[in-house]
Amino acid sequence: MADILPFQQKRPEPAPLWRDVLGRSLRAAREEQGGRLVDVAERAGISPQYLSEIERGRKEPSSEMIAAVTGALGLDLADLLFGIAGTISRGGSTGLAVGRRPRGPVLMAA
Repeated sequence: MADILPFQQKRPEPAPLWRDVLGRSLRAAREEQGGRLVDVAERAGISPQYLSEIERGRKEPSSEMIAAVTGALGLDLADLLFGIAGTISRGGSTGLAVGRRPRGPVLMAA
């Protein structure tokens, strides 16, 4: 008699949460610049604790907060958002594309 093998349905990996990818992108940019959490938070006008929570994906910041942090880091907001969109569309690969615009055709919502 043949062995019965369990049926394992392959489930697609869930897309990463936007706030997680945002946080990793901001942290990577800050660390690449050699910036301290306290200094970047001060320039952004937010508490270091709040910036830490953003970087760890614990908080979903408002657009004003994202703009303040990207400004404090000297990042272009559009480039950051393009990088996050690319990371999410690739299924959360670790190669964050901060500061690089996508090549080829891009479909944007109207």
